Amino acid sequence: MLVAQILAVSIFIVMFLLIILEIFERHIITLICGLLTLFFVFGLGLHSPDAVMNTLNFKSLIQPDFWIVRGAAEESTSGINWATIIFIAGMMIMVEGMARVGFFRWLCMKLAKAVKYKVLPIFVTFMIMSAVLAMFIDSITVILFLATVTIELSQLLKFNPLPMVLSEIFCANLGGSATMCGDPPNIIIGTSLGYSFSDFFFNTGVMAGICLVLMVVFFFFAYKKDLKTRGEVDISKLPIPESAIKDKKGFVLSVIIFLIAVVLLVTHSETGLTVATIGTFIAVLTLITAPRHIGEIIKKVDYKTLVFFTGLFMVVGGLEQTGILEIVAGFIGKISGGNVYLMIAIIIWVSAIASAFIDNIPFAATMIPVIQSLAQTSGVSLPTMTWALSMGTDIGGSATPIGASANVVGTSVAGKAGYPVGWREYCRKAVPATIIVMGICTVYIFIRYL
Repeated sequence: MLVAQILAVSIFIVMFLLIILEIFERHIITLICGLLTLFFVFGLGLHSPDAVMNTLNFKSLIQPDFWIVRGAAEESTSGINWATIIFIAGMMIMVEGMARVGFFRWLCMKLAKAVKYKVLPIFVTFMIMSAVLAMFIDSITVILFLATVTIELSQLLKFNPLPMVLSEIFCANLGGSATMCGDPPNIIIGTSLGYSFSDFFFNTGVMAGICLVLMVVFFFFAYKKDLKTRGEVDISKLPIPESAIKDKKGFVLSVIIFLIAVVLLVTHSETGLTVATIGTFIAVLTLITAPRHIGEIIKKVDYKTLVFFTGLFMVVGGLEQTGILEIVAGFIGKISGGNVYLMIAIIIWVSAIASAFIDNIPFAATMIPVIQSLAQTSGVSLPTMTWALSMGTDIGGSATPIGASANVVGTSVAGKAGYPVGWREYCRKAVPATIIVMGICTVYIFIRYL
């Protein structure tokens, strides 16, 4: 067992270092490390074919409860979380269908027009829109389109887009923390522990809502002086929102499909439909309503992210099967000395600090078995630790340019448009904002749950 533990930890550390250094694409890193885990940890270390099969977890796909849950939701087995992968793939297909017809560009232009193209109202409106959209659509996609449109508007209205883009990134991460489907860490946490959309909405969603109000005020005053327009702008020459719509029939259908997805997600704990079922249904619905564009939509799906998740789950499975995560849980329990307040503070702040420098997705996946073990030994309820982990990983990742995928995408879009974002520029406002939100969440969890 000792050899297997050493191998599992070594592969995990190498994976993390390579992801941080960005020498290779991260999906290649996790896939290779996942395969090394199967061969060296389970094969040479444990000599256990069962551990390989448990980690690959193919059997879950043929279980009825994987698609429709009858009665109380059960926690997912260890290994590859196929529910997460299938759901994300389904939502990717839906989003590509919406992007094809110009939905996101139309929405941004419509809101800009509604506030008469005034920069400060656009600034506030786009922050709120970023948070709201990220509650239902992956924050990476939200920022990809929002940052692009923001830069386009900045060129038309003659203002510096960086303050707006950076604020949108933070609010997207904040909005993503509010629901189970808003941010990849929450999808992993929810599907692994059997929580529903409403469980997140009435717990992390309340915290996110309170913090969003404060963050809109914070960024408004922090960037107010940086958002002055340069010269006069002839509004009559600006493009009308309707010009963004590429396919009117497809546009209407995509909006209907999006609303169906929202309804199914909100009610999935009542209907028994799992997120895997919802993701599959929405993907099929998107494709059959755009038969001439099926190839185009499928081609644009981000398969690299799906491979990244698959490899990641295999590596974390190695840590779980060898008992490493139980050791980590025991260490946290020991240093907290049985103090529940200190234990929760450790979970939320360690999660936040770690997620600021390493990708929050693998960190969340790694910590799930840890908090499960702590819940069994410490007396602290699993939901309380779940909300602490969720907010820590989701919001902590906002502090630096590399902390979350949305940050990388947003700053990359800005850089390609001629507005490079350095660490100093990014962290100048993001770090104080992150500390404020983490402080609020810590106090809120102490008061409400302990």
